[in-house]
Order: sequence, then C-alpha cells, then structure tokens
Amino acid sequence: MAAVFVPTVMAIAAVTFVVWAFFVPDPVFTRALLNFVSVLIIACPCAMGLATPTAVMVGTGIGAEKGILIKGGETLEKAHRLTMVVFDKTGTLTVGAPRVTDVETAPGMARDRVLQVAASVEALSEHPLAAAIVERARSEGIAPGPVEGFEALSGLGARARIDGMIVLLGNQKLLEREGVRLDGLGATAERFSGEAKTCVFVALGGEAAGVIALADVPKDRAAETVATLKGMGLEVGLITGDNEGTARSVGRALGIERVLAEVLPGGKAKEIERLQAQGEVVAMVGDGINDAPALSAADIGIALGAGTDVAIEASDITLIRDDLRAVPEAIRLSFRTMKVIRQNLFWAFIYNVIGIPMAAGVLYPFFGVLLNPVYAAAAMALSSVSVVTNSLRLRWS
Repeated sequence: MAAVFVPTVMAIAAVTFVVWAFFVPDPVFTRALLNFVSVLIIACPCAMGLATPTAVMVGTGIGAEKGILIKGGETLEKAHRLTMVVFDKTGTLTVGAPRVTDVETAPGMARDRVLQVAASVEALSEHPLAAAIVERARSEGIAPGPVEGFEALSGLGARARIDGMIVLLGNQKLLEREGVRLDGLGATAERFSGEAKTCVFVALGGEAAGVIALADVPKDRAAETVATLKGMGLEVGLITGDNEGTARSVGRALGIERVLAEVLPGGKAKEIERLQAQGEVVAMVGDGINDAPALSAADIGIALGAGTDVAIEASDITLIRDDLRAVPEAIRLSFRTMKVIRQNLFWAFIYNVIGIPMAAGVLYPFFGVLLNPVYAAAAMALSSVSVVTNSLRLRWS
C-alpha cells in the first residue's frame, strides 16, 4: 500500500503547490508552500500504520491475561476466518485418565492370565490406556511378568514375547493385520464400543485370548464448548484412533456429528489436509505428541497447556489453563480484534480522504478556509490517538 500511497500524496502535494503558486488570483509563494506542507503533514500515514499493530498488541495482551498465549498477529488474523474446529479425543475432550471397566476372555482362557499378559506388555508402554491396565492388574494383586522383544506399533498397539510366545496387544486392526481370528470377541467389542468404551485386544500365540474395555469420561465443559462453537457458526469435528463405534458414541454424547475414527497418528495431518482441500479453514485442538503433525498442518493449531512440549511447540495458540471454554474464547477474541482493525483502517482512510483535500485548499473558493500546517499536525496526531483509543476498546468490550 505504501508503494501507491506515498507517490500519490507527493503528487497531490506537488499539484497543490503548482496551483497555488501559479494558477490562483494573486499567487503568493509562502501560501503555496504552506498548503504544500499541510498536505504532506496531514497525509502522514501514522493512523494507517498503527491501525493493525495496536489492535493486535491489545488483543494478544488480553489473551495472555486470560491464559491464552497467541504466538503472533498472523494467528489472530487467520482465526477469524475459521469454518471448522477439530478436537482430538483422548486427553483433549476426555479427561485422559481411562479406567478398566471389563475384562472378557475367549473360551478356555483364564481372566487373570489375560490381565497379567496385558499388564506385562503395557508396563513398558507410555500410553494412557497402558497405565490404566497396569493399575487394574496391580489393584487385583496381579504382578506384571518378564517381557522380551517389546515393540510399540504406532496407532495399533504393541508386540512382545512372554515365555517364548508372541503376544499382541492393541486394537482390532492389529489382530486383523496379523491374521488373528476374533471369534466371539468381535461381537463383545462391538457391544463395548456402543457404550463409548475403548477396546484393547489380547492375542497369545496367534490366538485371540481376550478383550479389555476401558472408559474415559468427557471433561466437564466439553459439551458446553462444542455447543458454544456451534452457536458461533463453526462446524465441530472429532478425530481419534478409536474404532468407529466408540468414537461415534463419544461424539453423540458431546453433540459432535463429524467424526473421524480409526485414524492412525500419522494420518491425522492427512485428514486435516483433506478437510482443507474441501474448502474448510480448520483449527486443530490437541495435547499429545501424536497430535503435533496435525497441529502444524491445520490453519490454526491450538494446544492445551497440560499437553506435551511437542504439541505446544507445534501450535499457534496455547491454552495455559486446562479449560476447553478457552477455545471459543480465543476465537471470539480474534473476531473482536479483526473488527477493531477494520474500524481503525476505515477511520484512518476517511481521515485522509477528508483531510487531504482540505489541506490542498479545496474549500477555499467556497468558504475562504485554508488549513494551517499547525492544525494539520494536530489533526494527524488526533487521528493516531483515535486509532489507539479504539484499539484499547477491546479491553472494555
């Protein structure tokens, strides 16, 4: 804009000088020079230059006071264009502290054996589900046994050896990929999924041994947050590695219709990109290491402050307090900031549209009025003050 504004103002000032120096009755050099200077002074684009940065500075400051850390003004400017907010499930919409609710076994398999095998393998994992299984086994007096060859399988589960036998522990995709028949456990898992429970299958020696169901309750403010975002005209989605049944049960409980289930950690970013290709402007809300690629891929990445350092680093907005209501609050702050920026630019533009012709002497033939450079300077300063004051209104709105 400066490439157009500056030459235009210089041209107007030059024309003003020439007209007043040579083409008016009784031309006076000092009067022409004063009008030339008045045009340059009143056109000084301080108000336009302050319009955006002052609003952004106030907006990010308000966010910081409310526990919303915004990495830059560009984030605020992008957030007001959002059309969709996608939430990770575990640890974001839910408490992230699952507990074992059921342990079902295959015919001829002892329940304690299934729980011990699962706890032995999960003792080497850092997944929240793993901690819940180990905790349940210990509460029943079952100690984890020695494990060999532990291997974590991203988005699927884990593989290990116990007493020389191959043990598989994970979701249904893992067992299907390894050619393990579920027999009656598949129907049991479907029933658990309908109850919004996550299922962990246990296979021992190539045969299905049992299924462990875990439940993770939604956070207190999750449903309220979803309703608020919908009220703002935004679509809300849920993305998770859980199976379709569990994911949709959680979605129904929270009022989320758009559910992306059985998405591997590496596939979350691709799902976000697919939504963007459909024309959506997407914000991703997450807290874990496996959310980091999706947070980076999204137009706006929002990380919970209680999440991992990797997720926080990959995000554009970090919520210091573990309260999902801060998500719509951050988006509202962006809307308000952009509204103030547009107001600032409008008034700065109008100021120049009115002030420059006055300084050039357009009113002189009708009213005999010329704008003294001192008053031009005062008007220029007043326009800057008005822009700053309007930006500060963000604190009171």
